[in-house]
Amino acid sequence: MTNFVLVHGSYQGGWIWQRVATRLRAAGHTVYTPTLDGCAERRHELRAGLDTTSWGTEIAELLFYEDLHDVVLVGTSSGGMVVCRAAEQMRDRVGRLVLVDALALFNGERTRDIVNRSAAAPYGLAAGPSREDAAKSLFADLDPATKKWALDRYTPHPVGSSMTAVKLTDFWDKTWDATVIWCKQAPNPGEAHQRRAAEHLKAKWLELDTGHYPMLSMPDELAKLLIGG
Repeated sequence: MTNFVLVHGSYQGGWIWQRVATRLRAAGHTVYTPTLDGCAERRHELRAGLDTTSWGTEIAELLFYEDLHDVVLVGTSSGGMVVCRAAEQMRDRVGRLVLVDALALFNGERTRDIVNRSAAAPYGLAAGPSREDAAKSLFADLDPATKKWALDRYTPHPVGSSMTAVKLTDFWDKTWDATVIWCKQAPNPGEAHQRRAAEHLKAKWLELDTGHYPMLSMPDELAKLLIGG
């Protein structure tokens, strides 16, 4: 039995992992799918100062208060930066890191430095594309039923995720048992960025022939990769 903590990315909440979590639990594993502060059903908690640093601490505290050990810490999209920050703080509780088509930035980098977006820089407390634009871009490759399900749950994301620089002290200097899963059909964050992370982490490299949301489009395959390492 393994403890999995699955961390969502931008415009999401813990709901994005529902299909994968169901499969992992059916295989006998313990699974946590927290929704980060200010996101999805916790959007009423939106306030200034939410970014990958604050969320990393949030996940680190989850590991501590639930007294979890040998955790498989999984991050997707901007959640990759969150798990890096959390892992740095809870090294003795993390057994393995998995980055699923994820951003893995160096200290001082911002999402806007890496992700190629045509939209203007976000402002305010939270931002994101309209439902119509999200249907045509973010969730374009999903089947109609899954796309509607995701769009019904899609919410703007705290702007600190993209505009505030990542703060990491020694994450990249430590040795990790890590896996990087690249989604071949996703334009962002892109193969080059993820290969950079895999190289620095000396991580196992895996691929899925799907878009940026494999937990929705290929839950069986993704669950198997998470279990198999």
